Amino acid sequence: MSDNFPKPRKHLGQHFLTDPRILARIADALHATPQDTVVEIGPGRGALTEQLLQRAGRVVAIEIDRVLAGRLRDAYADEPRLSIIDKDVLEVSLAEAAGTDEFLLAGNVPYNITTPILFHALRRVRPRRAIYLVQREVAERVVAAAGSEAYGALSANVQAIARAEILFKVAAGSFTPPPKVESAILKIEPLDTPVINADEEEPFRVMVQGAFSMRRKQMARVVRELWGGGAEDAAALLGQAEINPMLRPEVLSPHDFARLLRARR
Repeated sequence: MSDNFPKPRKHLGQHFLTDPRILARIADALHATPQDTVVEIGPGRGALTEQLLQRAGRVVAIEIDRVLAGRLRDAYADEPRLSIIDKDVLEVSLAEAAGTDEFLLAGNVPYNITTPILFHALRRVRPRRAIYLVQREVAERVVAAAGSEAYGALSANVQAIARAEILFKVAAGSFTPPPKVESAILKIEPLDTPVINADEEEPFRVMVQGAFSMRRKQMARVVRELWGGGAEDAAALLGQAEINPMLRPEVLSPHDFARLLRARR
């Protein structure tokens, strides 16, 4: 079937996973059942799609490349359990695409837009479980602990609402064409009790990203830069949040940032 597909498009960051063992491991990690609907991001040539259809009751594949989407429609014309949406995933409500609030998510995510896709998928309504094939460096940032070199805004934002785990690494030779970076399989599952509430998610994201844009500054300065006011105002806010004003954003946990947000509100 792959002979009918055009060459990978560099500007879309297309690197197609072709190793059947890795594809099966990704599909298995999703733990899909015949009762589940799976939303797939970037089905490409359909290699993972085929594995998902063997396990799930229904698959909704979102593909920005309309040529590939058309090829997949032709290849699976007799498969009523597969729906194909030829749009940018960032413009698609995942829950609406799934047709249910209970869905799973999987995908070989283009490395050039991984972070926006991760944030998009974490907006409500969130998938019950998501399995991503991403750049290894991004996966390590997502799971990084506060105070570590890889810890940053992405880490804090994801960990405030979800549990993240690197399942295994994927060699470059498993792709066509091989990427110049290492890859990893990342599992993300929403927390039963998130660190932040629904109405706090957007202001939390903005605050954390603003703070990490000044990651080497002390929190006393960061607070003043974020929200204005004088040194006494910043000290009072940080005191209420139980945060040492001499600390830097890179050592604050998601719980620390949540306390800071609530102290200001």
